[in-house]
Amino acid sequence: MIREIVKIDEDLCDGCGICIPNCHEGALQVIDGKARLISELMCDGLGACLGHCPQGAIEIEKREAEEYDEVTVIKQMIPKGENVLIAHLKHLKDHGETGFLQEAVRYLKANEENLEVNVSAIISEVHNSKPEGQAQSSSCGGGCPGSAPVSFERPAFMMAPAEAAPIASGQSELQQWPVQMHLINPAAGYFQGSDLLVAADCAAFAHGSFHQTFIKGKKLVIACPKLDEGKSIYVEKLIRLIDESKVNTITVVIMEVPCCGGLSQLVQMATERAERKVPVKEIVVGIRGDVLAEEWI
Repeated sequence: MIREIVKIDEDLCDGCGICIPNCHEGALQVIDGKARLISELMCDGLGACLGHCPQGAIEIEKREAEEYDEVTVIKQMIPKGENVLIAHLKHLKDHGETGFLQEAVRYLKANEENLEVNVSAIISEVHNSKPEGQAQSSSCGGGCPGSAPVSFERPAFMMAPAEAAPIASGQSELQQWPVQMHLINPAAGYFQGSDLLVAADCAAFAHGSFHQTFIKGKKLVIACPKLDEGKSIYVEKLIRLIDESKVNTITVVIMEVPCCGGLSQLVQMATERAERKVPVKEIVVGIRGDVLAEEWI
């Protein structure tokens, strides 16, 4: 499939850093005087950074997207120097992408003799680094900390017996952050092979046990089909969740009001255009919180 991704003209870039706060995923950083895309994995191709470059050094390019490959990316990072490598590896660490981080470290160690970088120093720097949220803020840092991908889920084998017990009513079942459709990154590792819940914004306020009934065991994205702008972006993200992250199922929870049906339509548009096919269930919640309908569509 064709994927959109940020491309930076380093000859035009003057390192002003204006683009950095407008990248919600924190995939851009100013390093060695130039804006750098430190993580293709976290670039959603939305282009929120595009209009903020006074030099016109940023564009969105379309290219055939292969499955994300960390070794390919780390090879591209090596010629850009140690600071770029460190920023990329820290980004993987801070966003919980431990699998990709381990791949990168294994490659660097295996090829250490042939590389013109200090692999041991790089690994040490990344290992001892603080998470982004604890680091001192800077005008040239990452994007909004509130939109950085975070996984809350803990594998069952890591839980103490008391933790593995049934969750009490009222306790959160949310497994990841962010959840708003514009802010989520379809490439985030926690979406891989998951069951996806696509919910209308109002549904959680109407249904009293929304977490236990709908969110439990699923990854969540939310949207309002009436008030949100850029809904075509939602379709593209859903297609990527289906084709690239290979979600197993999609459950759509909407309200009974007519405008809310637009959310189901967006999901159907995505499933029709996606290469993979996934089962989709629609659940309709009444304004008093009761479930009015539930069917596979």
